[in-house]
Amino acid sequence: MSDPLRSSRRDLLAAAGAAAVASMASVAEAAEETTTPEKILRIGVISASAGGKPQMKNGHTWNFAQGFHPTVNMDFIRKHLSLGQLDLYDKYFRNPNFNFAKLPFPDTKITHYYDADPKSAAMFAEGFPGVQVATSLEKMAEEVDAIWLGDAVGDGSDHFDLAAPGLARGLPTFCDKPIGGTVAQTKKILEFARKHKAPLMSSSLYRHQWGTEEALRIRDSGESGLLEYVIACTAGDWSLPVWHVFGHHPVWLAMTLRGPGVKAVNMVAQGTTAHALMTYEDRKPAEVWFGRPDKRPTYSFATAVFEKRTYDWSPAINEHYWLGHHYQIFRMADIFRRMVRTRIEPVPHQEILEVTAVLYAASKSLKEKSRLVELAEVMEV
Repeated sequence: MSDPLRSSRRDLLAAAGAAAVASMASVAEAAEETTTPEKILRIGVISASAGGKPQMKNGHTWNFAQGFHPTVNMDFIRKHLSLGQLDLYDKYFRNPNFNFAKLPFPDTKITHYYDADPKSAAMFAEGFPGVQVATSLEKMAEEVDAIWLGDAVGDGSDHFDLAAPGLARGLPTFCDKPIGGTVAQTKKILEFARKHKAPLMSSSLYRHQWGTEEALRIRDSGESGLLEYVIACTAGDWSLPVWHVFGHHPVWLAMTLRGPGVKAVNMVAQGTTAHALMTYEDRKPAEVWFGRPDKRPTYSFATAVFEKRTYDWSPAINEHYWLGHHYQIFRMADIFRRMVRTRIEPVPHQEILEVTAVLYAASKSLKEKSRLVELAEVMEV
């Protein structure tokens, strides 16, 4: 990684970008952060498995949830995590110059960590002082205020069993992608959360990029006319198993801007590149690319076409990728934190369900000579 603190024009712009991000907070939010919170929210973190195998250094718990805890054992981080992760903690996650005036959050702490593999859980507890290793999901659910279920590379097949004890108690819960692995499993989690009146959030980092938020602002302000078209891309070599896990990112980005109500999907693939088209009855379609050839080096890339302008973005803020990556992690965690306090779900259940359905409709299309597959065909499974 490049050093964000060296004196260069790019980094001065990055610093300006960070200041702009911080200034987005409303007066009410600023007041909230400067007062002593009435209650410290106890967060229970769960690591999903990957095909039954532990994710010992699960980046979706270590990195995505770290802002909830006041302290980190940096000596442990330096000894056990990769150089890339160490760089993130040193230069961004725990750097007061890049904390968006909120990190670590003043009103949260991780009190418990659960992993089916005790060694993985013990490792996390050593990295985050004060965290207890949870030996039972049921007992942990009795002792926390909210659940964060993180999954970096798993297929979601164990998510219901991991989330159910907390949901049954009505706990606000973040359930990582793929939320249920299949349409039926996603429905099961959503219905269980509704039954127990448990606020539920599932999301992709792509929803929380600086550029995504700016595109939504442009859309909602109407300043550039109606949003007519969206193209969402993710990098990497496409394959059908990878699509069902990481295809969530571009599909969710497209869904964030165009909204639920997808009628049908078709997909074509050749080599390591795939292209899906999400069609609607009442609006123009959205394109989803996995491994788009002209954007291959870019982690993700998106285009929003408005009547009066076209807006493009990547995860970067002012060409500073790692600052942008830090921002999207922060924003996703902060939105979850607000859901815990308000119990208002930030992502509609229909959107969560349709993301899973789009992925399966697309793969069904591919298997059937790229025909247009209606979402209703996979929703009924």
